[in-house]
Amino acid sequence: MEKIWSLGSILEGRELMFKSWREQKWSAKGNNLVLVILVIFSGCGDKGMSLTVDVEELVSPASENSGEPFLSSAGGEVLLSWLEEASPEGHQLKFSKLEGETWSQGKIVTKGTNFFVNWADFPSIRYGPSGTLWAHWLQTGKQGGYDYGVRVVRSSDGGDNWSEPWTPHDDQTPTEHGFVSMMSFEESMGFVWLDGRKFAAAAQDESMAREMTLRYREMGNDGIPGPEILMDGRICDCCQTDAAMTPSGPVVVYRDRTEDEIRDIYITRLVEGDWTDGKAVYQDNWNIGGCPVNGPSVAMAENELYIAWFTGAGEQPRVKVASSSDMGETFGQPIVIDDGNPAGRVAVVGLSDGQALVSWLERTGGDGAEVRMRKVSSAGEMSESVTLTVTTGSRATGFPQLVQGPGESLLMAWTDASEESQRVRVGRVEIEN
Repeated sequence: MEKIWSLGSILEGRELMFKSWREQKWSAKGNNLVLVILVIFSGCGDKGMSLTVDVEELVSPASENSGEPFLSSAGGEVLLSWLEEASPEGHQLKFSKLEGETWSQGKIVTKGTNFFVNWADFPSIRYGPSGTLWAHWLQTGKQGGYDYGVRVVRSSDGGDNWSEPWTPHDDQTPTEHGFVSMMSFEESMGFVWLDGRKFAAAAQDESMAREMTLRYREMGNDGIPGPEILMDGRICDCCQTDAAMTPSGPVVVYRDRTEDEIRDIYITRLVEGDWTDGKAVYQDNWNIGGCPVNGPSVAMAENELYIAWFTGAGEQPRVKVASSSDMGETFGQPIVIDDGNPAGRVAVVGLSDGQALVSWLERTGGDGAEVRMRKVSSAGEMSESVTLTVTTGSRATGFPQLVQGPGESLLMAWTDASEESQRVRVGRVEIEN
């Protein structure tokens, strides 16, 4: 087991990352999590921007003993997926669609006793071509532990029926495969994932390095898969990936890992049918000996591409945002948006005026934390931060989700770990001009 770098209680060791969901939820027992249902007014920030939001809790479609939420949106339609415990000792992957002011009754995508359930590596659901729905989850292998793989299904009838599961990786090694990002094309769905097959090779040959790789594959709407593609041969072991579609094509962002253990955020772009070599968004030069479990987020805002990320370079935790006006080929200088003690877990949403909203988890002392948000512009302007909800910094809280909703609203989801049985909660964030 490699040594894990620690920055106070912000970063969790890799061995802790793979605790079961059942173990995680009890670790947060007794913490107080409250949704702030009020209008939050902020004054002008240092650069003259202002942000006013109204946060309203919605009735959650998730039951008790639920967690690992994921939100996605397309054309004003919003989908939520999550995991629920199901006796005996199993789980259900469920999803719901936002219908006006309420969420539809949750539908089951799949269920079983062999889910790989993890606070940082969670299932997802998205719209695909021709109105299809695509969902993924993680399934443990025969060896257990780090032996788990990706499973993908699609539906052509709104989620009433699903295809047989498909595994995008063909290596069949008993190693890690996860942290998936999906992207929709005209006639296919693209998948990016972290792939640990080199770990299996290193176990047989001590001269080989234990390296995580980044891989890509497409599945056509006709069910025919394309070839596997190696995007990067050495990346950080367990940070989330993210993807966005630009007018010039898709981009993927991830945390890289150099031979000198520099783990900064990189981007690759699909140009003329090939993925470019990964390139640093900004050289933080964060030198750490283990994975911080804290991936980036990317979004388009009109003609600007925004990337948000967490770094601990120089032993100083920071959340940064950088933008690009050439679809990710180059980036301007990043700005720091946190309030001094961030835990990361970022999300970025692009706005129609070319600006962006960025959320992150800010620690407030002890195990307390808040999900905060700022508005930023490509010129480096930013508003004062606003608090969206009060939560905890524990693993059980997971990664709060934030996506564009209908009109000018946002939808957020997070795991409430304040009770004996944790539960996914949802809220609407109205932006007031």
